[in-house]
Amino acid sequence: MKIMAVCGAGLGSSFMMEMNIKKVLKKLEITADVDHSDLGSVTPDAADVFVMAKDIAYSANLPENKVIIINNIIDLKEVEDKISAWFNAGK
Repeated sequence: MKIMAVCGAGLGSSFMMEMNIKKVLKKLEITADVDHSDLGSVTPDAADVFVMAKDIAYSANLPENKVIIINNIIDLKEVEDKISAWFNAGK
């Protein structure tokens, strides 16, 4: 399982999301590789699921079923809820 945190530039905010995703996965006891990238470099086969802020999600050329949209990237509770829901949906 590979999870990619994505932001517009691939620097600060995606790295912060990567760290938050890793914290959440550890808490949920889920094993996955987590990385970060910029929107322009990401391709649909780069990861199993992509986590990104809503402001760029609609311009991403990625399958909807592989995208988790986060409203507030620093809200660990939201990240946990959405990642947990994605895994519980059997994806």
